[in-house]
Amino acid sequence: MALDLQMPVLVVDDYKTMIRIIRNLLKQLGFEDIDDAADGTEALEKMKQRKYGLVISDWNMEPMTGYELLKQVRADASLSKTPFIMVTAESKTENVIAAKKAGVNNYIVKPFNAQTLKGKIEAVFAD
Repeated sequence: MALDLQMPVLVVDDYKTMIRIIRNLLKQLGFEDIDDAADGTEALEKMKQRKYGLVISDWNMEPMTGYELLKQVRADASLSKTPFIMVTAESKTENVIAAKKAGVNNYIVKPFNAQTLKGKIEAVFAD
C-alpha cells in the first residue's frame, strides 16, 4: 500500500496539546486532511462515519484507552484493515507486545519528532 498524503488521518489523544503537536508534525510531512478525537469512544464513532487512511492514537486515555480502541477497530470487519499507530510515553515491553498481539501496525514512544513519525508511517505503508 503506497503512502498517500491526501488520505484522511485521525489523531486520537485526550491531551489537546499533543493533538496539536502531532497535527503540526503531520502537516510538516505533507498531510492535509487531519481529524482528531479526544478518546477511543469518539474515535470509534468518527471511524464508523468516515474511512481513515491512518489512525495515530495515544495509549493512555479515559474512558476508552488507545489499546481498547485498537482491539475494537481490529474486531470490526469494516475497520479492521485501518493502519494503526500507537503513541505512548511508556516503552514497557509488555505494552509493545500487547499492542502487537492486538494488531497495531507500529508504535511510537514520546517524545518524538517529524523524522521519527515519518519513519514509522513509511514503515506501515511499506509492506
